[in-house]
Amino acid sequence: MKQIILASTSPRRQEIMSKTGLKFKVIPSNYEEDMTLKLTPIKLAKLLSRGKAQSIAKKYQNHIIIGADTFVVLEKKLLGKPKSPAEAKTMLKAISGKILLIVTGFTIIDTESGKSISKATETKVHIKKLSNSEIINYVKTKEPLDKAGAFGVQEMGAVIIKKIEGDFYNVMGLPIFDLAQELKKFGINIL
Repeated sequence: MKQIILASTSPRRQEIMSKTGLKFKVIPSNYEEDMTLKLTPIKLAKLLSRGKAQSIAKKYQNHIIIGADTFVVLEKKLLGKPKSPAEAKTMLKAISGKILLIVTGFTIIDTESGKSISKATETKVHIKKLSNSEIINYVKTKEPLDKAGAFGVQEMGAVIIKKIEGDFYNVMGLPIFDLAQELKKFGINIL
């Protein structure tokens, strides 16, 4: 089987990929993301995941490259990672009681054949109505500061999520079910 490269520095994506049992290397992409492009979140996620995968694919022959990009979307607006506790509080107030859309684009490239696939997966996340004290206490944990949308589903942020519609792992950053289905098209079967 061809060597698989995950073009991502995300510890969560690495953790999810390790659940597949596949052997893979992690090589960070140096692709410069342009978040100002006027595209839908789905098109932007696919475009950026393709850019990440292609930047690695140029350097490796006979490999399978996987690139991914995840967005948190609130009412058609992309939410990034808050840069300060004040920004985290503002973001948490904005998402309180709302339904968020998590969009992950992923691209798989076979560098030998040139075959590639880019897909996007959407998952809805229902956030509970948060009190001021809940927001303040959550921000004090510092967890929201390195998370898009100011929460982490796999950590303490799980207590603010009422319901998830779709792939749980997509919320973490890599839709493992859809990825596994697409990898079959490249001759890679997890089970």
